Amino acid sequence: MKLEQVFDPRNNALNALRLALAAEVILWHSFPTTGRMPPAAILQILFSVGVDGFFAISGFLIARSWLTNPRLREYLAARALRILPGFYVCLIVTAFVLAPIGMAIQGGSVSKLLTSTAPIEYVLKNSGLIYIQRFIGGTPHGIPDAAAGWNASLWSLIWEVMCYLVVAVIGVVGLATRRWVSPAILALAVVGALFFPPLTYPGVWTIPQVLMRSAIMFAAGACMYHWRDVIPARWSLVAVSVVIVLAAGLLPDYRVVAALPLAYAVIVSGALIHNKRLRLRTDLSYGVYIYAFPTQQLLASLGLVFLNPLVFFLISTAATLPLAALSWFLVEKRAMSLKSRLKPRSIAPVREPQPG
Repeated sequence: MKLEQVFDPRNNALNALRLALAAEVILWHSFPTTGRMPPAAILQILFSVGVDGFFAISGFLIARSWLTNPRLREYLAARALRILPGFYVCLIVTAFVLAPIGMAIQGGSVSKLLTSTAPIEYVLKNSGLIYIQRFIGGTPHGIPDAAAGWNASLWSLIWEVMCYLVVAVIGVVGLATRRWVSPAILALAVVGALFFPPLTYPGVWTIPQVLMRSAIMFAAGACMYHWRDVIPARWSLVAVSVVIVLAAGLLPDYRVVAALPLAYAVIVSGALIHNKRLRLRTDLSYGVYIYAFPTQQLLASLGLVFLNPLVFFLISTAATLPLAALSWFLVEKRAMSLKSRLKPRSIAPVREPQPG
């Protein structure tokens, strides 16, 4: 069967997979947060696959979102409502709740921090989605990964939004239905990546490097949607794709070979799984992603860095899930419910587009 035949927008496991990918990011961060490094053989894959899988699924779903409802105002509003409210609340919670708790744990003056301009500066300077203010009143400090600041995970959000905007531009100029566009962008990004050092940890990241990484994975996901009528959906090919991704981890930049296999593995898996328990209507993945790192930094401030990274991962995940649930039910879900108010009542729903 083809991907188009097995993918049901209302019955798939993509939310569950996104939650698993967010958990993978927590697993990765558990190593530097505790001052350890994973085995060299899996370091780069562990460092990359969670965020890359996120971008691939986003490419698939965002391509579908535009093609099923190619109205610029509604498209942009939907994307903003999904990303921004949860993001801004996370900044506020980090600045005015988590950082003061961290200060108290380490014996600092909470009142001095809260009466300073530091929390407000953190919120305002990061409000443009670019992670330019890492610290809040000198915190965090005295922990293994203090240099990363309170929320290193936020670096990817601006690139996600840039991908959304590129899709909008492609749609406005009338190229969204041209199936050659996403493979062309993927090919250009892969070629471009060959001219720059690969993203590694540890390492210094440049804008071109991050741009190529984001474009490769997002375009790979978009390719999966645009060519869904010809892409076979088989568990055997999912297994082959996973093997390719793992083998490509030995290369300097595994994405130049394994971007499409990774996109295939996560998207086709999500389409093939129809188990009711994995058909999550509650999407905690975004909340897990944005709250995990500050939670881990707080746990590190509590002195839990002596734990094995795998144990630290389990504790971090358990501590993050309640925050993610609050974010979903109190902020994200309510914000997304506003999308229905933006749709013209007199216009009939747009049907699923046919490939072409």
